Amino acid sequence: MKVLIVGAGKLGYNIAQTLSSADEITLVDINGAVLEKINEHLDVMTIKGSGANVDVLKDLGISNFDLVIATATSDELNIIVCMTAKKLGCKKAIARIRNPEYTGQLSFIKSTMDIDFVVNPELAVADEITRYIAQKYNFFHGKYAGGSISVLDCKASEIDSFIDKKIKDISHVNYITIVAILRNGETIIPYGETIIEKEDTVFIVGKSKDIDHLLKSKKTSQNGHLVKKAMILGGGKVGYYLAKRLNKLGIDVKLIEEDYNRCIQLSELLEDVLIIHGNGTDIDLLEDEDLDKMDAFIGVTGHDEDNLFMSLRAKQLNVKKVIAKVSRQSHKHISERLGIDIALNPIEITAAEIVKFIQGGQVVSVSFLLGGNVEVIEMIVDDQFKYIGKTISEIPFPKGVIVGAMMQDKNVIIPNGDTRIILKDRLIIFSLIDQFPSIERFFTL
Repeated sequence: MKVLIVGAGKLGYNIAQTLSSADEITLVDINGAVLEKINEHLDVMTIKGSGANVDVLKDLGISNFDLVIATATSDELNIIVCMTAKKLGCKKAIARIRNPEYTGQLSFIKSTMDIDFVVNPELAVADEITRYIAQKYNFFHGKYAGGSISVLDCKASEIDSFIDKKIKDISHVNYITIVAILRNGETIIPYGETIIEKEDTVFIVGKSKDIDHLLKSKKTSQNGHLVKKAMILGGGKVGYYLAKRLNKLGIDVKLIEEDYNRCIQLSELLEDVLIIHGNGTDIDLLEDEDLDKMDAFIGVTGHDEDNLFMSLRAKQLNVKKVIAKVSRQSHKHISERLGIDIALNPIEITAAEIVKFIQGGQVVSVSFLLGGNVEVIEMIVDDQFKYIGKTISEIPFPKGVIVGAMMQDKNVIIPNGDTRIILKDRLIIFSLIDQFPSIERFFTL
């Protein structure tokens, strides 16, 4: 596939990195210095120029491209890039559109401007956080394959039969398998010989009925804690989208924002949300605003350090659900060590959405576990997969990747090495976040 990426910022770079080994990538940006740095790390063609310039696109031979992805900082420029590329013969177009004013007009923009797919990193993060906040459990409990397969996380100490056992022995007895472990602040994708330790947090996958039975056997209450009060730190795009969504769920929301003029804007846009003008890193301010009485705290400022530091304080005050937005991968690992429930990167989530679109019906969904460090990819085996008919033990999956469950002929299977993959199987794949490019290449090559 020939792909043109316009904009060499964080999103453009991440997409190029994800696709570069499987596709023919051309990256266009007006900043030559940035392109030189990218050439040092990625095997892609780089062109200095404007992606909205007709002559630049014609010189590139845009009519021979399968896809253009416009990731510039300007929404309007991205729209123009996509429109122009499509008019000149490019088959498909994806635009990043971030302005909240356009959110309610996306269907109109797509249809009239001939744009195939629109991504909004800030909105994607807000939606991911909302899903976590809205669930009634304090732990993760997600469903896949139309609800037939469930994923649950819990402390190993809550299920005595897990402790000091090998994963292969647990799976044999309980008809479930453990697909990820958080141990001493590190994320592990285990294998059959991995032994569960008492202090581990484990992610378990199985048939929904078996997971529900396991829920009832947990030592701690499975009723969880409904979120009624939430505090959001940061009134940027993510904070705005998130406050709006949580307010619609009937949650009492307080939003802390340092910029006074932005506070005025937010108070006009979010009539039922309490907007507080102040420095979000002022611990006294947050405690005066009853941080310790909140059910959830979400740090979504533009500074990772502020989000992580204040999230840590929220955990110390026993806030039940604590989430932080981060922009650097290294900070996600720090979040695990701090005990923060989830740390999400808008760029990674958006790149995953784009890959899902590119692969069409093959990828059904992409979601995140363990602070965003583990991805759950639900995908359907199509006739392009070269290992159809092979057993799992015969398939050279990338390191750090595990098939935790699958649906075959409407039957849920917890696979082992002898399980054979056939056409139209629905696979639930777990992998470390940095393995996503390897998975994308593995299933498309």
